[in-house]
Amino acid sequence: MQSIKSLLAIPFAKLVRKSVLKWANHPVETQEKVFQKLIKDAANTQFGIDHEFNKMSSHSDFVNRVPIRDYEALKPYVERVVAGEENILWKGKPIYFAKTSGTTSGAKYIPITKESMPTHVEAARNAILMYIAETGKSKFVDGKMIFLQGSPILNEQNGVQLGRLSGIVAHYVPKYLQKNRMPSWETNCIEDWETKVEAIVDETLTEDMTIISGIPSWVQMYFEKILERTNQKVGEVFKNFNLFIFGGVNYEPYRAKFEKLIGRKVDSIELYPASEGFFAYQDKQGEKGMLLQLNSGIFYEFIKADEFFDENPKRITIKDVEVDVNYVMIISTNAGLWAYNIGDTVQFTSTNPYRVIVSGRIKHFISAFGEHVIGKEVEQALKEGIVESNIQVSEFTVAPQINPESGLPFHEWFIEFEKEPENLSALAQKIDQSMQQQNSYYFDLIEGKVLQPLKIKIIQKNGFQEYMKSIGKLGGQNKLPRLSNDRKIADQLYTLKLTK
Repeated sequence: MQSIKSLLAIPFAKLVRKSVLKWANHPVETQEKVFQKLIKDAANTQFGIDHEFNKMSSHSDFVNRVPIRDYEALKPYVERVVAGEENILWKGKPIYFAKTSGTTSGAKYIPITKESMPTHVEAARNAILMYIAETGKSKFVDGKMIFLQGSPILNEQNGVQLGRLSGIVAHYVPKYLQKNRMPSWETNCIEDWETKVEAIVDETLTEDMTIISGIPSWVQMYFEKILERTNQKVGEVFKNFNLFIFGGVNYEPYRAKFEKLIGRKVDSIELYPASEGFFAYQDKQGEKGMLLQLNSGIFYEFIKADEFFDENPKRITIKDVEVDVNYVMIISTNAGLWAYNIGDTVQFTSTNPYRVIVSGRIKHFISAFGEHVIGKEVEQALKEGIVESNIQVSEFTVAPQINPESGLPFHEWFIEFEKEPENLSALAQKIDQSMQQQNSYYFDLIEGKVLQPLKIKIIQKNGFQEYMKSIGKLGGQNKLPRLSNDRKIADQLYTLKLTK
């Protein structure tokens, strides 16, 4: 029998869907309103004064006055905010800093303000409500929900709370979900990821888990521990588990493995959260892509990825984007990030409404020979390579091999298999064919005998976990890059003797 809570969830979800569709159906006007409000609200900040926000009325004014910045370029302003100064990037002081481990900048301190914080919480809530409104399924709200996340313990720096985004968000779980939420506060505070996963298994094994959420690679660890402890599939242990919520990486490479661990198919919702903002979530089960959050205090600009490193790349707004083009996403937000390059590349799957997929990182690519290979291409190639086979992949990464001991250079694929292929060279051939079909530069390099076809190196079981542990990035929000333009990861895999 359904509870009052689950029955009331359906009309509430439909109300929320109505309000979402209101802005989603008027995207250009919605973004223009966001832009004008951001400029007005920040006009008297130090950044606003330095860039003459009071003389700004259009996107072209903004482009002329505000250059694109990454974290390094914005750092002089951020450091003043961290030091406790007010009215620098946004009105007053932030309420939090989300501390992230930047790959190039060391630790990053991303401000979260009283205006931006509610948008993180609302988007996560709306993702679930849109699912309920579409499917009519709401019974899961009566069961237990697990959110695999970072420690909620926060430190303080000059009057501002400091922690990981997932830990900050843990403080905003609505009251009506507090009783359903797992793991316990104490377990969530455990810093060591392996110890934490064991404790989560201890707490959840006997519970009626209905929603499980987290980055796929870390949820996989949790599922494997359950299988190890019980010798049962996750779907047998948690009979009412029917919704998996994930973000951070593409789920496709994990899908077959997850279905095997669970023992059946479950619905899933993809999210696109980051410390800088909650950008998108999957709003429909049958549609590819996630609904871009145009009404969340974020103004978006886009630059074609293959023009990004030009001297003066063209910055366009939502109204000029096209489907299936690879764009670098630039954001300006009510947390005080201005024309900020978060480093992600996206592609639009639809412009009515505006839906995106994350296609990769502008810094995570391979172009050692001018091939411009991106994350989406390697993920697609692997998916096509293992389709209609029993091969199952746990994790993978790709790097260029520029100076092989013999023969032409090549792309080296490091793959950890759940179930290894009987014929590794046949798999390599399939993946390479897909890469050539997707990427004309790569095809030309193979055809022109500049590169030889890719080679696969097998990584031993749990090898990538060992690698992440060795660099102090096991667990939390840390993700293994799908590809690199250098051999830092590749060399470390060899150094640690993780290859077979």
